[in-house]
Amino acid sequence: MTPKVKRDFLRVADLTADELRQILEHAKAMKNQRSYGAHRRPLEGRSVALIFEKPSTRTRVSFEVGAFELGAHPVVLSTRDMQLGRGESIVDTARTLSRYVHAIVLRTAAHERIETLAAAATVPVINALTDDHHPCQILADLMTVRERKGALEGLRYAWIGDANNVARSWVEAAGRLGLTLTVASPEGYGFLSAELPAGVQQVVDPREAARGADVVITDVWASMGQEGDAAARRDAFAGYQVNTALLGEANPNALLLHCLPAHRGEEVEAALIDEPGAAVWDEAENRLHAQKALLEFLMR
Repeated sequence: MTPKVKRDFLRVADLTADELRQILEHAKAMKNQRSYGAHRRPLEGRSVALIFEKPSTRTRVSFEVGAFELGAHPVVLSTRDMQLGRGESIVDTARTLSRYVHAIVLRTAAHERIETLAAAATVPVINALTDDHHPCQILADLMTVRERKGALEGLRYAWIGDANNVARSWVEAAGRLGLTLTVASPEGYGFLSAELPAGVQQVVDPREAARGADVVITDVWASMGQEGDAAARRDAFAGYQVNTALLGEANPNALLLHCLPAHRGEEVEAALIDEPGAAVWDEAENRLHAQKALLEFLMR
């Protein structure tokens, strides 16, 4: 019998369009089951290592609760808890954990770290955020759009902000699924043209991106690790706030997405987070369901 090839999820492009749709459909079913108090436990007897080298609220809780509800035992670790924090190599860590657990989830800085971990591990590895990609967030975002709009296709998407990890994962999702996405970033903060697939365009004017959009997405102007540049970024992004005027350029009933945490009053008008058109709380909840579907997909 040919052994099963292990799969990793380090970036959105690691999945085909059909696999993305399959995971989203399964996540929807899992959410419905949970709302009725029904819990399948397909990963009973398995264990998942959750390594956090960066702070986390939604990612940590959603993965820990999700693994538990699937029947798996979550082992939550920080570098303070591990020899990794005292100089053990990430390769040796991957080889050791692969003997204990059935999957590894890592939240770290440099994307090369998770690539090294995945290359050395013999169990599935999931990216819970790196500086370059945040693919689990996009699973939740796509799930939220499907819930609110009924479909992903036939919509116009607008990203307002810099070419950060969430934006890069959105660009990959648009390329995989054939979505129409416009990215608005100040000069010097956008993507290289070679990074953009068909269907994705980049502009400087945020109003141009928002015009006719069905989904408007934003994020903080200074991501984790960029706090020292926060003042310069606030100056560069003046005029890029997602506010009532900017949303007025979008289609009626346009969704507002934000991965959270938000700096209310900075990248997004404070009150908009709580408006009916803001789907951020559904988006946050859907991290749980999308990641449960992902864990089952990779571990079974």
